[in-house]
This record gives sequence, C-alpha cells and structure tokens, in this order.
Amino acid sequence: MKGYYFERLDVWQGSRKFVKEIYIITKRFPEEEKFGIINQIRRASLSICANIAEGTSRQSEKDKARFINQAFSSAIEVINFLILSYDLDFIREPEYIKLREDLEKITNQLNSLYNKYYR
Repeated sequence: MKGYYFERLDVWQGSRKFVKEIYIITKRFPEEEKFGIINQIRRASLSICANIAEGTSRQSEKDKARFINQAFSSAIEVINFLILSYDLDFIREPEYIKLREDLEKITNQLNSLYNKYYR
C-alpha cells in the first residue's frame, strides 16, 4: 500500500491521535450535548488533520499555506470548546491540561509548517 506524504508528518500523526482522544473523552459528555458541543469539538478536531492532509496535496505553496492556516484555525476553535467543556465540568482538569498541551504542540508544528510554505 502506498503511503502519502502527509502520513509521514509528525503534525498529522499528532492530530490523528488527538482526534481519537477527543472522541474518547466526548463519549462521556451529557447526551443532550450530542448535537451541540460534542459535534462541534469533534468536527473541529477532525478539521485539523483533514486540512493538513488536503493542504499537502496542493500544488502551490500559497494553497498549501492556506490549508495549514485553516488547520491552525480549527485548533484554536478546539481550544475554545475545551475551555467551555472544562467550565461546564464535562472534562476534568488533568484531561483539560493534557489536551491543551497536545494542542500547543500541534499549533507550534502547524506554525513551522506554515512558515515553510509561506515565506
């Protein structure tokens, strides 16, 4: 089976693991949040790795940078939902801290990748 470039990127691998963590943690959220914060935080976390993958397939550096920027924006959206989830007692402090640290690493990697494409 052929492997694609994005699959070798540390930032994509980290965001893939992050999505799994979000899905595991949001399973414990209240049922009434199924179409609210659960849906939103899952979609935003999925958007991080999807935009990385799609961006690497683009031909121009400008297009690649645009998708990496979109991935970064999605990561910031996830941070917003993590803060709200913590405020609403949907996640515990150790989980909140771990997820924030994971996102900090991902956003730093996205910044580096963006700078590679957008000079």
